[in-house]
Amino acid sequence: MIFLALLLTINLGCSSNDPEMPLEDLDFRQEMRDFVIDISTYSHSLAPNFMIIPQNGIALITSNGEPEDPRATTYLQAIDANAQEDLLYGYEDDDKRTPVDVTKELKSLLDISYAENKKILVVDYCWTSSKVIKSYAENNDSNYISFAAPSRELDKIPDTNTTLNNENSSNITSLKMAKNFLYLLNYDRFSTKNQLLTALSKTNYDLLILDAYYNEEIFTKEDVQQLKTKQNGGSRLVISYMSIGEAESYRYYWDSTWKKNTPDWLSNENPEWEGNYKVKYWNKDWQNIIYGAESSYTDKIIKCGFDGVYLDIIDAYEYYE
Repeated sequence: MIFLALLLTINLGCSSNDPEMPLEDLDFRQEMRDFVIDISTYSHSLAPNFMIIPQNGIALITSNGEPEDPRATTYLQAIDANAQEDLLYGYEDDDKRTPVDVTKELKSLLDISYAENKKILVVDYCWTSSKVIKSYAENNDSNYISFAAPSRELDKIPDTNTTLNNENSSNITSLKMAKNFLYLLNYDRFSTKNQLLTALSKTNYDLLILDAYYNEEIFTKEDVQQLKTKQNGGSRLVISYMSIGEAESYRYYWDSTWKKNTPDWLSNENPEWEGNYKVKYWNKDWQNIIYGAESSYTDKIIKCGFDGVYLDIIDAYEYYE
Protein backbone atom coordinates (compact mmCIF):
# COMPACT_ATOMS: atom_id res chain seq x y z
CA MET A 1 0.00 0.00 0.00
CA ILE A 2 1.15 3.55 -0.66
CA PHE A 3 1.27 5.13 2.79
CA LEU A 4 1.04 8.81 3.58
CA ALA A 5 3.83 10.00 5.82
CA LEU A 6 2.91 9.22 9.40
CA LEU A 7 2.70 12.27 11.64
CA LEU A 8 4.89 10.87 14.36
CA THR A 9 7.88 12.21 16.21
CA ILE A 10 10.86 10.11 15.17
CA ASN A 11 14.05 9.79 17.17
CA LEU A 12 16.43 9.39 14.27
CA GLY A 13 20.16 8.72 14.26
CA CYS A 14 22.72 8.58 11.49
CA SER A 15 23.45 5.44 9.57
CA SER A 16 25.83 3.12 11.37
CA ASN A 17 27.47 2.51 8.01
CA ASP A 18 28.52 6.16 7.90
CA PRO A 19 28.03 7.77 11.32
CA GLU A 20 29.31 11.10 10.04
CA MET A 21 26.60 11.45 7.40
CA PRO A 22 23.78 13.84 8.40
CA LEU A 23 20.36 12.23 8.24
CA GLU A 24 19.13 14.77 5.71
CA ASP A 25 21.84 13.60 3.31
CA LEU A 26 20.56 10.02 3.26
CA ASP A 27 18.78 8.87 0.13
CA PHE A 28 16.17 6.70 1.82
CA ARG A 29 15.03 5.11 -1.44
CA GLN A 30 18.53 4.15 -2.49
CA GLU A 31 19.26 2.81 0.99
CA MET A 32 16.28 0.45 0.59
CA ARG A 33 17.36 -0.54 -2.92
CA ASP A 34 20.86 -1.30 -1.62
CA PHE A 35 19.44 -3.36 1.24
CA VAL A 36 17.39 -5.52 -1.14
CA ILE A 37 20.32 -5.87 -3.53
CA ASP A 38 22.56 -7.03 -0.69
CA ILE A 39 19.96 -9.58 0.48
CA SER A 40 19.70 -10.86 -3.08
CA THR A 41 23.47 -11.11 -3.57
CA TYR A 42 23.95 -12.88 -0.25
CA SER A 43 21.04 -15.29 -0.82
CA HIS A 44 22.32 -16.28 -4.24
CA SER A 45 25.72 -17.07 -2.76
CA LEU A 46 23.97 -19.76 -0.72
CA ALA A 47 21.16 -20.78 -3.08
CA PRO A 48 21.63 -19.61 -6.70
CA ASN A 49 17.95 -20.00 -7.65
CA PHE A 50 16.56 -18.31 -4.54
CA MET A 51 13.84 -15.79 -5.46
CA ILE A 52 13.51 -12.21 -4.21
CA ILE A 53 10.02 -10.68 -4.25
CA PRO A 54 9.56 -7.17 -2.78
CA GLN A 55 6.03 -6.22 -1.75
CA ASN A 56 4.92 -2.60 -2.38
CA GLY A 57 7.47 0.17 -2.89
CA ILE A 58 7.09 -0.21 -6.65
CA ALA A 59 8.43 3.36 -7.06
CA LEU A 60 11.92 1.98 -6.37
CA ILE A 61 12.14 0.55 -9.89
CA THR A 62 12.87 4.01 -11.34
CA SER A 63 15.31 6.64 -10.11
CA ASN A 64 12.69 9.01 -8.65
CA GLY A 65 9.56 6.89 -8.76
CA GLU A 66 8.05 8.32 -11.95
CA PRO A 67 7.39 6.14 -15.02
CA GLU A 68 9.45 8.45 -17.26
CA ASP A 69 12.50 8.32 -14.97
CA PRO A 70 15.50 6.09 -15.74
CA ARG A 71 15.19 2.48 -14.61
CA ALA A 72 16.92 1.45 -11.38
CA THR A 73 18.69 -1.29 -13.32
CA THR A 74 20.78 -2.86 -10.56
CA TYR A 75 17.74 -3.09 -8.30
CA LEU A 76 15.63 -4.65 -11.05
CA GLN A 77 18.35 -7.19 -11.73
CA ALA A 78 18.35 -8.18 -8.06
CA ILE A 79 14.64 -9.07 -7.88
CA ASP A 80 12.46 -11.69 -9.55
CA ALA A 81 9.05 -10.05 -9.18
CA ASN A 82 7.13 -7.16 -7.72
CA ALA A 83 4.16 -7.67 -5.43
CA GLN A 84 1.51 -5.03 -4.85
CA GLU A 85 -1.29 -4.82 -2.30
CA ASP A 86 -4.62 -3.03 -2.86
CA LEU A 87 -4.20 -2.49 -6.59
CA LEU A 88 -7.91 -2.89 -7.36
CA TYR A 89 -9.50 -3.40 -3.94
CA GLY A 90 -8.56 -2.43 -0.39
CA TYR A 91 -6.62 0.82 -0.67
CA GLU A 92 -9.09 2.90 1.35
CA ASP A 93 -11.09 0.07 2.90
CA ASP A 94 -11.33 -3.68 2.43
CA ASP A 95 -13.87 -4.90 -0.13
CA LYS A 96 -13.97 -1.37 -1.57
CA ARG A 97 -12.68 -0.39 -5.00
CA THR A 98 -9.32 1.37 -5.02
CA PRO A 99 -9.54 4.92 -6.45
CA VAL A 100 -8.96 4.92 -10.19
CA ASP A 101 -6.07 7.41 -10.02
CA VAL A 102 -4.22 5.24 -7.48
CA THR A 103 -4.67 2.12 -9.59
CA LYS A 104 -3.49 3.99 -12.69
CA GLU A 105 -0.38 5.32 -10.91
CA LEU A 106 0.57 1.89 -9.56
CA LYS A 107 -0.07 0.13 -12.88
CA SER A 108 2.13 2.58 -14.77
CA LEU A 109 5.10 1.32 -12.70
CA LEU A 110 4.00 -2.32 -12.40
CA ASP A 111 3.80 -2.49 -16.19
CA ILE A 112 7.37 -1.20 -16.46
CA SER A 113 8.50 -3.97 -14.12
CA TYR A 114 6.54 -6.51 -16.16
CA ALA A 115 8.21 -5.23 -19.33
CA GLU A 116 11.53 -5.84 -17.58
CA ASN A 117 10.54 -9.52 -17.39
CA LYS A 118 9.47 -9.44 -13.74
CA LYS A 119 6.44 -11.38 -12.53
CA ILE A 120 3.72 -9.19 -11.01
CA LEU A 121 1.80 -10.47 -7.98
CA VAL A 122 -1.26 -8.57 -6.75
CA VAL A 123 -3.05 -8.93 -3.41
CA ASP A 124 -6.54 -7.42 -3.45
CA TYR A 125 -8.54 -7.38 -0.22
CA CYS A 126 -12.11 -8.29 -1.16
CA TRP A 127 -14.64 -11.03 -0.47
CA THR A 128 -17.89 -10.07 -2.21
CA SER A 129 -18.25 -12.66 -4.97
CA SER A 130 -18.68 -10.16 -7.81
CA LYS A 131 -15.62 -8.19 -6.66
CA VAL A 132 -13.49 -11.31 -6.34
CA ILE A 133 -14.41 -12.27 -9.90
CA LYS A 134 -13.56 -8.77 -11.17
CA SER A 135 -10.28 -8.74 -9.29
CA TYR A 136 -9.10 -11.98 -10.86
CA ALA A 137 -10.37 -11.08 -14.33
CA GLU A 138 -8.85 -7.58 -14.43
CA ASN A 139 -5.51 -8.66 -13.02
CA ASN A 140 -5.41 -11.52 -15.49
CA ASP A 141 -6.07 -9.06 -18.33
CA SER A 142 -3.04 -7.06 -17.12
CA ASN A 143 -0.88 -10.22 -17.17
CA TYR A 144 -0.64 -10.18 -13.36
CA ILE A 145 -1.28 -13.13 -11.09
CA SER A 146 -3.40 -12.28 -8.08
CA PHE A 147 -4.93 -13.38 -4.81
CA ALA A 148 -8.26 -12.03 -3.60
CA ALA A 149 -7.64 -12.11 0.14
CA PRO A 150 -10.86 -12.60 2.14
CA SER A 151 -9.28 -11.02 5.24
CA ARG A 152 -6.71 -8.30 5.89
CA GLU A 153 -5.38 -10.60 8.63
CA LEU A 154 -4.32 -13.07 5.92
CA ASP A 155 -5.62 -15.89 8.08
CA LYS A 156 -7.98 -17.70 5.70
CA ILE A 157 -7.58 -20.24 2.93
CA PRO A 158 -10.47 -19.66 0.52
CA ASP A 159 -12.99 -22.50 0.33
CA THR A 160 -11.27 -25.37 -1.47
CA ASN A 161 -14.63 -26.48 -2.89
CA THR A 162 -14.80 -23.40 -5.08
CA THR A 163 -13.05 -23.15 -8.44
CA LEU A 164 -9.46 -21.90 -8.07
CA ASN A 165 -8.45 -19.09 -10.39
CA ASN A 166 -6.38 -20.56 -13.26
CA GLU A 167 -6.15 -23.93 -11.53
CA ASN A 168 -3.79 -26.39 -13.21
CA SER A 169 -1.84 -29.58 -12.55
CA SER A 170 1.40 -28.38 -14.15
CA ASN A 171 4.74 -28.74 -12.41
CA ILE A 172 5.65 -25.19 -11.40
CA THR A 173 9.43 -25.00 -11.38
CA SER A 174 9.88 -21.26 -11.89
CA LEU A 175 8.05 -18.12 -10.84
CA LYS A 176 7.26 -17.28 -14.45
CA MET A 177 5.14 -20.46 -14.69
CA ALA A 178 2.90 -19.63 -11.72
CA LYS A 179 -0.71 -18.76 -12.56
CA ASN A 180 -2.05 -18.20 -9.05
CA PHE A 181 -0.93 -17.98 -5.44
CA LEU A 182 -2.04 -18.11 -1.81
CA TYR A 183 -0.90 -15.53 0.75
CA LEU A 184 -1.29 -16.81 4.33
CA LEU A 185 0.54 -15.34 7.34
CA ASN A 186 -1.72 -15.69 10.36
CA TYR A 187 -2.18 -19.27 11.59
CA ASP A 188 -4.57 -18.63 14.51
CA ARG A 189 -7.29 -20.68 12.83
CA PHE A 190 -5.09 -23.78 12.92
CA SER A 191 -4.76 -25.44 16.32
CA THR A 192 -1.63 -27.41 15.36
CA LYS A 193 1.11 -27.20 12.77
CA ASN A 194 0.01 -30.53 11.32
CA GLN A 195 -3.51 -29.17 10.83
CA LEU A 196 -2.04 -26.21 8.96
CA LEU A 197 0.19 -28.39 6.78
CA THR A 198 -2.71 -30.71 5.96
CA ALA A 199 -4.96 -27.81 4.95
CA LEU A 200 -2.26 -26.33 2.71
CA SER A 201 -1.49 -29.70 1.15
CA LYS A 202 -5.13 -30.00 0.08
CA THR A 203 -4.86 -26.91 -2.14
CA ASN A 204 -3.77 -26.57 -5.78
CA TYR A 205 -2.15 -23.14 -5.67
CA ASP A 206 0.97 -22.83 -7.83
CA LEU A 207 2.70 -20.65 -5.26
CA LEU A 208 2.40 -20.46 -1.47
CA ILE A 209 3.54 -17.33 0.38
CA LEU A 210 3.74 -18.23 4.06
CA ASP A 211 5.20 -17.20 7.37
CA ALA A 212 8.14 -19.53 8.05
CA TYR A 213 7.09 -19.90 11.69
CA TYR A 214 4.15 -21.68 13.28
CA ASN A 215 3.96 -19.91 16.63
CA GLU A 216 7.66 -19.79 17.58
CA GLU A 217 8.58 -22.97 15.73
CA ILE A 218 10.16 -22.63 12.30
CA PHE A 219 9.07 -25.07 9.62
CA THR A 220 11.39 -28.01 9.09
CA LYS A 221 12.87 -28.88 5.73
CA GLU A 222 10.47 -31.85 5.65
CA ASP A 223 7.49 -29.54 6.29
CA VAL A 224 8.43 -27.28 3.39
CA GLN A 225 9.09 -30.24 1.10
CA GLN A 226 5.62 -31.61 1.88
CA LEU A 227 4.08 -28.29 0.82
CA LYS A 228 5.84 -28.32 -2.55
CA THR A 229 3.30 -30.77 -3.99
CA LYS A 230 -0.19 -29.65 -4.93
CA GLN A 231 -3.14 -31.89 -4.11
CA ASN A 232 -3.45 -32.74 -7.82
CA GLY A 233 0.14 -33.99 -7.89
CA GLY A 234 1.82 -31.05 -9.60
CA SER A 235 4.83 -29.40 -7.98
CA ARG A 236 4.77 -25.82 -6.72
CA LEU A 237 6.92 -23.13 -5.14
CA VAL A 238 6.92 -22.15 -1.47
CA ILE A 239 8.07 -18.64 -0.49
CA SER A 240 8.69 -17.26 3.00
CA TYR A 241 7.51 -13.87 4.21
CA MET A 242 10.16 -11.62 5.78
CA SER A 243 9.67 -8.04 6.94
CA ILE A 244 12.77 -5.89 6.45
CA GLY A 245 11.31 -2.41 7.03
CA GLU A 246 9.92 -3.17 10.49
CA ALA A 247 11.02 -5.29 13.44
CA GLU A 248 8.42 -7.61 14.95
CA SER A 249 8.36 -8.26 18.69
CA TYR A 250 7.08 -11.82 18.16
CA ARG A 251 10.15 -12.90 16.14
CA TYR A 252 12.99 -15.10 17.35
CA TYR A 253 15.45 -12.21 17.15
CA TRP A 254 13.52 -9.89 19.49
CA ASP A 255 15.28 -8.97 22.73
CA SER A 256 12.97 -7.96 25.59
CA THR A 257 15.62 -5.55 26.91
CA TRP A 258 15.26 -3.36 23.81
CA LYS A 259 12.34 -1.47 25.35
CA LYS A 260 14.66 -0.08 28.02
CA ASN A 261 17.93 -0.15 26.09
CA THR A 262 16.70 0.77 22.64
CA PRO A 263 19.12 -0.06 19.79
CA ASP A 264 20.06 2.85 17.52
CA TRP A 265 18.20 1.26 14.63
CA LEU A 266 14.86 0.71 16.44
CA SER A 267 12.20 3.42 16.12
CA ASN A 268 8.49 3.89 16.87
CA GLU A 269 5.80 1.24 17.05
CA ASN A 270 3.50 1.11 14.03
CA PRO A 271 0.13 2.38 15.32
CA GLU A 272 -1.66 0.17 12.78
CA TRP A 273 0.04 -3.09 13.81
CA GLU A 274 0.78 -3.80 17.46
CA GLY A 275 4.23 -5.27 18.04
CA ASN A 276 5.66 -3.95 14.76
CA TYR A 277 8.36 -1.29 15.04
CA LYS A 278 9.84 0.98 12.42
CA VAL A 279 13.55 0.40 11.86
CA LYS A 280 16.38 2.40 10.37
CA TYR A 281 16.83 -0.23 7.73
CA TRP A 282 20.12 1.24 6.50
CA ASN A 283 21.72 0.51 9.88
CA LYS A 284 24.19 -2.38 9.68
CA ASP A 285 23.14 -3.83 13.04
CA TRP A 286 19.58 -4.28 11.76
CA GLN A 287 20.82 -5.63 8.45
CA ASN A 288 22.93 -8.22 10.28
CA ILE A 289 19.74 -9.61 11.79
CA ILE A 290 18.28 -10.01 8.32
CA TYR A 291 21.20 -11.52 6.41
CA GLY A 292 24.90 -12.36 6.52
CA ALA A 293 25.32 -15.02 9.20
CA GLU A 294 24.06 -18.49 10.07
CA SER A 295 21.79 -16.98 12.72
CA SER A 296 20.25 -14.45 10.33
CA TYR A 297 16.64 -14.55 9.19
CA THR A 298 17.57 -15.20 5.57
CA ASP A 299 19.86 -18.10 6.46
CA LYS A 300 17.13 -19.76 8.51
CA ILE A 301 14.67 -19.48 5.62
CA ILE A 302 17.14 -20.93 3.12
CA LYS A 303 18.02 -23.83 5.43
CA CYS A 304 14.34 -24.75 5.65
CA GLY A 305 14.19 -25.23 1.89
CA PHE A 306 12.02 -22.28 0.91
CA ASP A 307 12.29 -21.21 -2.73
CA GLY A 308 12.59 -17.51 -1.93
CA VAL A 309 11.60 -14.57 0.24
CA TYR A 310 8.68 -12.17 0.07
CA LEU A 311 10.09 -8.91 1.41
CA ASP A 312 7.62 -6.68 3.22
CA ILE A 313 7.68 -3.00 4.27
CA ILE A 314 9.82 -2.14 1.27
CA ASP A 315 8.01 1.19 1.25
CA ALA A 316 9.48 2.11 4.66
CA TYR A 317 11.37 4.92 2.89
CA GLU A 318 8.07 6.85 2.69
CA TYR A 319 7.91 6.97 6.48
CA TYR A 320 11.34 8.56 6.75
CA GLU A 321 10.89 10.88 3.79
